[in-house]
Amino acid sequence: MIKSIIVDDELNNIENLQNIIKVNCPDVMVVATASNAADAVIAINTHKPDLVFLDIQMPGQSGFEVLKAFDKVDFEVIFITAYDKYGIQAIKFSALDYLLKPIDIAEFKLAIEKGKQKIGSRKQNYNIENLLAYIKSGQNEIPKIALPTLTEIMYVKVSDVVRCEASNNYTLFYLQNKEQVLVCKTLKEFADLLKPHQFVRTHQSHLVNQAFIKSYLKEDGGTLLLNDQTKIPISRQNRDMVKETLNKSLG
Repeated sequence: MIKSIIVDDELNNIENLQNIIKVNCPDVMVVATASNAADAVIAINTHKPDLVFLDIQMPGQSGFEVLKAFDKVDFEVIFITAYDKYGIQAIKFSALDYLLKPIDIAEFKLAIEKGKQKIGSRKQNYNIENLLAYIKSGQNEIPKIALPTLTEIMYVKVSDVVRCEASNNYTLFYLQNKEQVLVCKTLKEFADLLKPHQFVRTHQSHLVNQAFIKSYLKEDGGTLLLNDQTKIPISRQNRDMVKETLNKSLG
């Protein structure tokens, strides 16, 4: 049996989630609920849950403040939130799970299954550590991005990523130190996530860090030459967008 706690400032949301859990996940037991950050910290310290369903947006202190109260986070977290662009960006950077209100049952079941796979051994949750570091920096520092591979989760500074290349439903990351990392997510997910960090999608299969672009070559209808002499194709439909993006960065 998996012990869980629900943290949400609205009683109807708590009751709705309790019902969803009861109907769809009988092996998940809700041992406590909390409607604010202070009570959530007490409940977590008291019950030592395996899993916390955590609302981000609460009056006073956010769900992120709950996590900051712990020196060591040894439980899994599924964030439950209305749309919050910055909060979701931080969560995605740390390869954590979140569900948007109203909760989609299929997505809920998938998040629970992923959580169960991680619960096995109570180790420190480094994904949460990365999340809190991202939040603390306030986007003023270079963030680290969590890269889930088949065997581990790597944490890499965004500035160390030279480029990304699609490989079916995986993405191959090329790092500044020449290391290559095959990640279990699609290129589209990373294109959306890294766009604010000066990455440009040149092609259906290529995403490039502008910091490593040496020049724009006119050959083959448009090609990017990187500092390591790698040539990256630019698709016809992306050509104008890439030119405009590079011109803005130079301006």
